[in-house]
Amino acid sequence: MDFDLSGKVAAVTGATSGIGEATALALAGAGAAVALAGRREDRLEALAQRIEGAGGRALVVPTDVSDEAQARALVERTVSELGGLNILVNNAGVMLLGPIQDADLDEWRTMINVNCLGLLYCTHAALPVMREAGGGDVVNVASTAGRQANLGSGVYNMTKFGVVAFTESLRQEALHIGVRASVVEPGMVATELLDHNKNPVVLEAAAKMQEQIGDPLQSEDIARAIVYIVGQPPHVAVNEMLVRPARQQR
Repeated sequence: MDFDLSGKVAAVTGATSGIGEATALALAGAGAAVALAGRREDRLEALAQRIEGAGGRALVVPTDVSDEAQARALVERTVSELGGLNILVNNAGVMLLGPIQDADLDEWRTMINVNCLGLLYCTHAALPVMREAGGGDVVNVASTAGRQANLGSGVYNMTKFGVVAFTESLRQEALHIGVRASVVEPGMVATELLDHNKNPVVLEAAAKMQEQIGDPLQSEDIARAIVYIVGQPPHVAVNEMLVRPARQQR
């Protein structure tokens, strides 16, 4: 099914790779103008060139979402340079796994700052714009880790459970201003998310999970889910979407 997002403006955080990159391409392919947010400007520029080369519109906004001022500037630049903001995809996230005992507390702070506060900052800045425009979509990317906690991922679980809970509260509040709030919960996706983990126990567990699953999801699978959500008619809200590889058990 094809969706027409012509005339819409979207902002995607974490657009430098993986789900964010694929989502930006999918939204642009459906006709939306897309603001690309992330910390690696060279990757954003390369993505913008791909979008514009295919006839789309893209705006590069180097952004560390854990910095409130930068998150607000993302929204402000999107509005001033692309003409509005109809769709916000809060995708930026980090996954630093390991035991709670003797953990590196800087890793905890990083996850909370990006996965939780970054999402909150972007959403807070976007809501007044969407309210004034008469509506919009906020899509938050969580995880199956936001539904089930496991040994070795306690703080990551905490952040993703928080994203799911926040999205439901936002849904109840924002429906009164025409804003649809949705959460997407991917299972294992073949992205760079695990690359920052060096703990051999974590890497071994991930390898075993990969072996059990076989074919993981691809970033494009989640991008299609997000386009499906925001492409629904105004009276339809897809508030939660859980997408797992067919052989993932949990």
